[in-house]
Amino acid sequence: MMDGDLICRKKIVEIVREASEKWGFFNVVNHGIPVSVLEDMMEGVRRFYEQDTDVKKQYYTRDAARKIVYNSNFDLYTAAAANWRDTFYCLMAPHPRTRKSCHQHAELTMGTTKHADNDFLTILLQDQVGGLQFLHQDQWIDVSPTPGALLINVGDLLQLISNDRFRSVEQKVLANSIGPRVSVACFFHTTIQPSSKLYGPIKELLSEENPPKYRETTVIEYFVYIYSHGLDGTSAHRISGSKFNWIRERISMMDG
Repeated sequence: MMDGDLICRKKIVEIVREASEKWGFFNVVNHGIPVSVLEDMMEGVRRFYEQDTDVKKQYYTRDAARKIVYNSNFDLYTAAAANWRDTFYCLMAPHPRTRKSCHQHAELTMGTTKHADNDFLTILLQDQVGGLQFLHQDQWIDVSPTPGALLINVGDLLQLISNDRFRSVEQKVLANSIGPRVSVACFFHTTIQPSSKLYGPIKELLSEENPPKYRETTVIEYFVYIYSHGLDGTSAHRISGSKFNWIRERISMMDG
């Protein structure tokens, strides 16, 4: 790299760090992916949903371990309120650590309830229908679609390993009368297959002034909790009404 490239990279890293700490989400433009590729992806998603039910039902399942899954509301039988949307997703990478989900929100529905993503990082491509909102300082912020941009947001697991330095942001989708909303999201996490690997705050970030806020946990333990409770309208790390209170509470075990 030239010196100018290193300076530019350092500046970009600082901007991303600041956005991840303060907002928990940010837009990326000039990422090198042709707009035509993004448009073709969205069109492919629309074509899938516009197929006859008999064609789509061969992929319908609630077995999250399958490589290709199509269903309506993964938490239909566990959440306090149903989110009327269709989703199909597939596991990617040699040892699946990325899940790509394609959502379609029906017209004139309630959209998606408040939630936070249960991964390390999410990359979202959304159409021009809009309706996405993020919670910032107790205010819902409209995230208007930017043509060609990719929206990045911090997930629960990144907040956990950063010991709250990076913030997992709460979000929701408001439905409107324009038409169905289509989005494509890539969720970066470890495999959901059983593993004994533990994740907790990164040791290098800890000190007497910054003690661990969470106990270590396996990803499968976390996913079991999420899938059994559904989108219940709270972030996994909210101190009040938290899904992850059980991790915070068990931190006392370290103190003996």
